[in-house]
Amino acid sequence: MNSNAIAPDLVPLFERSGLAPLMLKGRRLLPVVQGGMGVGVSAQRLAGSVAALGGVGTLSSVDLRRHHPDLMARTEGQSAGAAAKALIDEVNLIALEREIAGARERSGGRGLVALNVMRAVSEYAPTIKRALACGIDAVVVGAGLPLDLPELAADHPEVALIPILSDARGVQLIVRKWERKQRLPDAIVIEHPRLAGGHLGAAKVEDLNDPRFDFERVIPECLAYFDKAGLAGKIPLIVAGGVRSFEDIQRLQALGAAGVQLGTPFAVTSDCDAHEAFKQVLAQASDADLVEFTSVAGLPARAVNTPWLRNYLRAAPKLQAVAQVKSRCTKAFDCLAQCGLRDGFKDWGQFCIDNQLAAALRGDVAKGLFFRGAGALPFGAEIRSARDLMMRLLGAPLLPQQA
Repeated sequence: MNSNAIAPDLVPLFERSGLAPLMLKGRRLLPVVQGGMGVGVSAQRLAGSVAALGGVGTLSSVDLRRHHPDLMARTEGQSAGAAAKALIDEVNLIALEREIAGARERSGGRGLVALNVMRAVSEYAPTIKRALACGIDAVVVGAGLPLDLPELAADHPEVALIPILSDARGVQLIVRKWERKQRLPDAIVIEHPRLAGGHLGAAKVEDLNDPRFDFERVIPECLAYFDKAGLAGKIPLIVAGGVRSFEDIQRLQALGAAGVQLGTPFAVTSDCDAHEAFKQVLAQASDADLVEFTSVAGLPARAVNTPWLRNYLRAAPKLQAVAQVKSRCTKAFDCLAQCGLRDGFKDWGQFCIDNQLAAALRGDVAKGLFFRGAGALPFGAEIRSARDLMMRLLGAPLLPQQA
């Protein structure tokens, strides 16, 4: 057990909180996981800061070159095609190496540094292999079932493998499949599609309110399955979606969760790697400003209804009606294994998600796609530090913002 995993000055507050620690790979951690957010929203500064506090800081693997001007310069002016894709993939792996190294340095050896990889991205396997070679502490996979993750990480038993799922059926499927490969998930994130931001773990938008996703149902069902399968106490459940307070963590741990995952509250911290205008869009939005739609990845998604999204949603029926298979990605990237725009899927989104998320990252309110989870934020529209947020989640009183 790593007794130094939690920042020393937070240990007394954590002990007074009465919350249980999150145990992962022998580390005693704060029961708070910062969710992975792309493109580039959760990079080394945010992930390293959260890990330094004693939580799980998570890098998002998607298109990290955008934080490195020299790597972006290498890919400028590329025409669409195989050579351009190969170059972009190469520089993104270089960026990944830099971001992992930076996050680990910022962590000071505390907490845990994780990488979130979408199963739906085309470079899923190469990204995981490079991250493992670079010494990542954990790999978190959502946006699809990571049935092959045990094989990809077979030479790295020290790395925590964490799938993101939304219901008990998915949990049972993953556990049974992985057991045959002599590996269990080191934890499982249970993400509620009605509450989370970004891509959501439901088949279609109409399914987001299905009661099978409710934490009060999913957690007991998963724990009952673990007990029946002889796995009681072996796979921590980390609950994601709508978690905003110390009281939320208390309530979810009482249900049997080991920890919680938060995305949006960390996205609006001063430590977040995105532009300040990005943070303001998320911080100032209410639930009434959010909209659900089908992403270009074929998954339901939740975002702030900003100008670009409003215009796109008005045009979406016409765009979908004329969708057709293209010979190549028009943006030279081919970031997704299956893409509604490139592959002509008429029921899927018809836009370049990398372009729109990158615009949000750099604070372009007119052109960006701003993913956000439901629920009021812990500090309202205030931008506070990751440390302030963590202290708030541990039950500390709200203190005035320091100048």
